[in-house]
Amino acid sequence: MAKGKTYRPKKKLTFIDIVKGNFLNREEIKAHYKYFLLLFLLMMMMIYSNHLVNQKIEIINELKEQTEEYKSRNAYAQSKLIKVRMESELGKEMVRDSLLPLESHPHKLLIKLDSTHAE
Repeated sequence: MAKGKTYRPKKKLTFIDIVKGNFLNREEIKAHYKYFLLLFLLMMMMIYSNHLVNQKIEIINELKEQTEEYKSRNAYAQSKLIKVRMESELGKEMVRDSLLPLESHPHKLLIKLDSTHAE
């Protein structure tokens, strides 16, 4: 007589089997290995694209810091330029009015009032 297939009850899949990787030896998995390879490749592509996005975010943050620095340098240079322009305009006005620039700058006088004699 021919030997018939014997019925074996399927072993339940446990968490330990998943952790150890024993589920990869099951017949259901072997039949559909192409799909699992596709899922693995898609997950690797997703991880790699996330890595590229993180690199670009770091580059963008560095560029933002550089633009802020350049903006502050520009503002400082503009303020100095305005100050120089004002001084040159004042110098021209003084020459036109035949005034001479001061050799020494004026002193600021501070007067303190004594609170006992103030009325």
